[in-house]
Amino acid sequence: MTVQNRTDVVVVGAGVVGASCAFQLARSGLNVVVLETYDGPAEGSSGRSFASVRAQWADALNIDLSWRSIKAYRDFEQTHGFDVGYRASGYLLLVPEHAWADHLEAVELQRAHGVPVDVLDVAAAQAVTPFAADGIAGATWGPADGVVDPHLAAGAWLTMARALGAQVRFRRRVTAVEQVGDGWRVTAGDESVDCRYVVNAAGGWGGEVAALAGPDVPVVHSRRNVYATAPGALPGPLPMTIDVGSGVYLRSEGDRLLFAGAKPDEVDGHNENVDWPWMENVLEMGTARFPWLADLPLDRSGCWAGTYENTPDHHPVLGEAPGAPGWVNACGFSGHGVIQAPVAGQLVVEEIIDGGVRSVDMSALRLERFAEARVDTAGMVF
Repeated sequence: MTVQNRTDVVVVGAGVVGASCAFQLARSGLNVVVLETYDGPAEGSSGRSFASVRAQWADALNIDLSWRSIKAYRDFEQTHGFDVGYRASGYLLLVPEHAWADHLEAVELQRAHGVPVDVLDVAAAQAVTPFAADGIAGATWGPADGVVDPHLAAGAWLTMARALGAQVRFRRRVTAVEQVGDGWRVTAGDESVDCRYVVNAAGGWGGEVAALAGPDVPVVHSRRNVYATAPGALPGPLPMTIDVGSGVYLRSEGDRLLFAGAKPDEVDGHNENVDWPWMENVLEMGTARFPWLADLPLDRSGCWAGTYENTPDHHPVLGEAPGAPGWVNACGFSGHGVIQAPVAGQLVVEEIIDGGVRSVDMSALRLERFAEARVDTAGMVF
């Protein structure tokens, strides 16, 4: 028997973005139902991420969204009473000579937005994270960048949403969507929910979920592997450090070192199996910049794989879909969903409550940019 429900908003997905949207919509006075395929929050790409947050970007929009979100994480416990694991452990970017001039221009843009960023010479950077200096012109250090716990963040948002009357339903995979009157009917198993608005926060499944309703949302899964050393092998903590030239990045997690690097020819699709052959490539690139990495024993049991939810230009798809009133996308964050989740929820509230986002220029994020060829690929994506 089909169970019929009615609400103001259905949020599809209980990762960090969906959870943030659910809380902020409920706080705005709307009735909210969250439908999530997994058994709990942040079990998809959110919980399998590198969990690092930064405001060091090369474009104004990403700087703004990220810096506002980092400040929200920083103040989360004081504002809401929940620890979301934010630690200002810093971000160190090692920049090759050919990219140094452009990188310094990005630093000025970051500083213009109020982001604290320090420019370091090679010796000062080596005092933060030891590395081989060949080809490195300098580095930048973001002292407010760091890490957050996506499980804690999503759980906190959903707990607060429930306290405001939201319903959160796990093990509910959306199987059908249809327009009904001036709203939508969303079906998950034997349950259908009628609503005025749908927020598509389904991460890498955002394109598939949108296709049920009609809009063509170009979001795909792209696997990312995270490799780990054995516990106790690391002599001390290391901040998030990115070798910009090779794309290899690493940081400590407790007494382990986590390290990774994007695979250029990764085949699109949902895949959470660790790519062990690719680890050899990452180690080859990594030890060229961080020779001490070769001396650390690896622990296969501590490694994992997750996915980025990629769009063609590495910007998220945010806002109401053209030709589908009430269908609001919030997906495709391309590896920075954890970073920007706090502000993503705010923008969705503006879109629904205020009838449109006015706090930022959304033209680079709206779905129609692809049809109108207004695509500007994000830089500094690792």
